[in-house]
Amino acid sequence: MEELSPQQLLEVQNKSSINDVFIVGLRIHQSYRLVFFSLFAVTYAVTLTCNLLIILLVFFSKLSHSPMYVFLSNLSLAEILVTTTIVPPMLHILIRSGTYFSLIGCLTQFFLFGVFLVAESFLLSAMSYDRFLAICKPLHYTMIMSPRLSIFLILVCWAMPTLLMSIGFSFVASLNFCRDNIIDHLYCDILPIMKLSCSDVSTVETVMYFFSSAATVFPLLVIISTYGFIIRAITKISSSKGKEKAFSTCSSHLGVVSTYYTTTILVYVVPSGHSVIMSKVLSLLYTVATPLVNPFIYTLRNQEINAAIRQILSSIPRPWTIVSPFKGKLDTVAKPYFI
Repeated sequence: MEELSPQQLLEVQNKSSINDVFIVGLRIHQSYRLVFFSLFAVTYAVTLTCNLLIILLVFFSKLSHSPMYVFLSNLSLAEILVTTTIVPPMLHILIRSGTYFSLIGCLTQFFLFGVFLVAESFLLSAMSYDRFLAICKPLHYTMIMSPRLSIFLILVCWAMPTLLMSIGFSFVASLNFCRDNIIDHLYCDILPIMKLSCSDVSTVETVMYFFSSAATVFPLLVIISTYGFIIRAITKISSSKGKEKAFSTCSSHLGVVSTYYTTTILVYVVPSGHSVIMSKVLSLLYTVATPLVNPFIYTLRNQEINAAIRQILSSIPRPWTIVSPFKGKLDTVAKPYFI
């Protein structure tokens, strides 16, 4: 058989370029699909509700004056966007035992998911810096963490992921996709996408590995360094009650950091070698489980959020406080709880 020249090979590849991809999703028996569909749908609904409540709670209470909780509301927004980018298409794939998506739509999902996921990483590092100032420099906290600096950090946390993913996306979009158009994954992620390409992906792999490492490791180093100073400052506190209060302000953030970085580093930074099943399980952890767990981590042990919830609940008019035939005897007016 005559060997094709590079120009002829390129022409053949261009003619056979794919326009759509088939995403397999979960390989499970048909009888279990409805069970998993219901589970993921309920999880998605609870995730949206809890994160949206945190956003509303922050902006309609005194918590809106605290930079820490403004960062938290942006983190909740990022988690809503992450799950919305992944879960609804995944439910469609699951109920139909796999389905076709356009290549452009697949690449768009990869881009948006990357932006929102990296934004979480930057927001977590901004929150750690805020805790560093609050504990290590309490007398200068208000002056340093001004509203202007808070807004600047939030803009950076959204702009940098968009810039990094735009550069990475330009490299991925330049590839020629002409191989088997089957993606054996839950959604369009970078590794399954590159397997569809018949181009040389070594440069793209290097670029994406660099960007994923920078977007994950750099914020993690910021978090580790700030918590090094925080721990040293806490050990110098003489009273045990003061130490406990200082640790309690950081415990929720550390819990979210642990769940986020454990799964993200395993998937994107550690050299690939996972089985397909393991990759899908890890993907479910940080796209479905983590956004669900994080709101509970922040609310269960956070006294300020619990107080704000009680304040809002106590200000809701009760039926018997509006119309009561026993006014002055049984009628009680709900008094709001102030922090």
